[in-house]
Amino acid sequence: MSAFKRNPKWQAPRIGATELKLLERLSNASAVSGDEGAVRAIVLEELKGIPAEVQVDALGNVLVTKSGKGAARPRVLLAAHMDEIGFMLTADDGEGQFRFEAVGGVDAATLAGKPVWVGPKQHPAIIGAKPIHLTTASERSGALTADALRIDLGPGNGGKAKVGQYATFATRFTRLGPSLLGKALDDRLGVTTLLTLLKHAPANIDLLAAFTVQEEVGLRGARVAGYTLNPDIAIALDCTPAMDQPTWDGRENTLYRSRLDDGPAIYSVDSSTLSDPRLIAHLQETAAAYGLPYQMRQPGGGGTDAGSLHKVRGGVPSISVSVPGRYLHTPAAIVRLDDWKNTVALLHAALGHFTRDTVKGGR
Repeated sequence: MSAFKRNPKWQAPRIGATELKLLERLSNASAVSGDEGAVRAIVLEELKGIPAEVQVDALGNVLVTKSGKGAARPRVLLAAHMDEIGFMLTADDGEGQFRFEAVGGVDAATLAGKPVWVGPKQHPAIIGAKPIHLTTASERSGALTADALRIDLGPGNGGKAKVGQYATFATRFTRLGPSLLGKALDDRLGVTTLLTLLKHAPANIDLLAAFTVQEEVGLRGARVAGYTLNPDIAIALDCTPAMDQPTWDGRENTLYRSRLDDGPAIYSVDSSTLSDPRLIAHLQETAAAYGLPYQMRQPGGGGTDAGSLHKVRGGVPSISVSVPGRYLHTPAAIVRLDDWKNTVALLHAALGHFTRDTVKGGR
């Protein structure tokens, strides 16, 4: 614990009105995987006031290097993905109705009747399905699929959209007392966190930031970003399901073992990564030294950008830290503001204690 003696001068970055407004802008932007331009523009705007090297690579990742001070600084990469789940228009049926395919993990059963925004100008539309009183018994007994749905812009509006364009849920960010509600909080929370940490980067490290693309369709941007930035350590910032609601049979769902109000979720294992145990210990000991809450997200499926980052070049010690959220990959998620604040605090404190010895020696 000696390496984690609390720095008496440490202060957590503030999450206040400015950061909430930024999160609102990011949440309300449309940026389905492969079409991240709206979020990338906001990120680049925010980076203008930060003294750092910024580049946009061939895939559309925003890569940032903010150099620290002193000798033998570790290169620590934080990654947050800019993309969100959504839809691509695949065929024009006329009268403003379009067939579509899901982009990323979307449950078709949650889609009927949901308002969406289509295209870069966010034209309003709705996902239509046959109403229940017109369906047959055999139709009601089967699972609803995207083939039975249409994105409907209304007669006369078909010219506002075209095949190949994207659509996303039309959900406006809202504050609900201690909670935050919005679409794409997975991972606009991570994007806002990463921008905040860049603005308050500790000097003991070279902080590398990757605002990645196409995470929801296979962690693609992170692989390119990790190869380019060549870090010593990598941390994926994301949002993980808070499975603290009843299951269909009324029993508590303990899958993922993550809950609202219990602080940031530190990963030990998911479907794409076995987290580096030295980084698990580093985060746990930092939390203990600074009196910060955390929970262990283990075991569970899913995956984050860490799944690609830990496999680049000769291998990179990697871990994920997420804000727990309910109803992810649906039209709206709910998170707790305090969980987000504590996530930012834990990450900032942990960054201030990284040295080259943190991951020295065998895993």
